[in-house]
Amino acid sequence: MTISRRSLIFGGIPACLALGVAYRSASQAATANTFEVTHTTEQWHKLLTPDQFRVLREAGTEHPFTSPLLDEKRSGTFSCAGCDLENFSSENKYDSGTGWPSFWAPLKGGGAQQSAGGNLMFGTEVHCRRCGGHLGHVFDDGPKPTGLRYCINGVALKFKPTAH
Repeated sequence: MTISRRSLIFGGIPACLALGVAYRSASQAATANTFEVTHTTEQWHKLLTPDQFRVLREAGTEHPFTSPLLDEKRSGTFSCAGCDLENFSSENKYDSGTGWPSFWAPLKGGGAQQSAGGNLMFGTEVHCRRCGGHLGHVFDDGPKPTGLRYCINGVALKFKPTAH
């Protein structure tokens, strides 16, 4: 019996979703720390769109190739959609082909921080330092000079173009 690539991909989606439920519980525990910017669940719901809430506060993932920030090529910074802390620079953005905005490094002194743990399927979780919002994951298959791929949900970011 041969399995097509399409069957393998679409057959693997339900398994990934099931694993995601267990992973989300662990992620929520990781973001239960005290942060500079905190809100109640009700306040977060009022401040964020439903998609932003699902990603930033519940460690969800947006669908690949859906973010307008994927094709953003202007010079500027990418800030947390939850607290507006600058996390990534357009200078470190590249096309990873994965369907999510990707960066080879966060801003020095910026807000992106890696959580402890991680695994091959999900990489290491990346959170905003100021509000604890889930931004995405970092993997060790990126380009030089770091060899890292920060695979970030576009819905978790706001883009601010550089003024000329």
